[in-house]
Amino acid sequence: MKIPVETKPLLWGIAGGAIALAIVGFGWGGWTTGGAADAAARIRVNDAVVMALAPVCVDKFQRADGAVVRLTELKQASTWSRGDLVEKGGWAAVPGNQPPERVTAVAQACAALLAG
Repeated sequence: MKIPVETKPLLWGIAGGAIALAIVGFGWGGWTTGGAADAAARIRVNDAVVMALAPVCVDKFQRADGAVVRLTELKQASTWSRGDLVEKGGWAAVPGNQPPERVTAVAQACAALLAG
């Protein structure tokens, strides 16, 4: 099959336009792939869960025996070790099957709320 001469520039223009559209769309237009959107959604969900569980952790900490003494210890500890203190105390753990990374993130957010 022979393509008419006047059709070739049209086809090249369509191909070039499609390539330019893809480059502009993904580069500057804010388009994302499904995988990138899923990864961003997972991060946002995890952050939302941590922010929802941190006040529960604070409440558990404040209701525990010796909370005043432990709060003083927490405030005197270095910023880096505060989350570990809360996690070791068990206040960041919630019922259910939570991944260890989430428990650590809840403990750090809880410690920041308590110390701040």
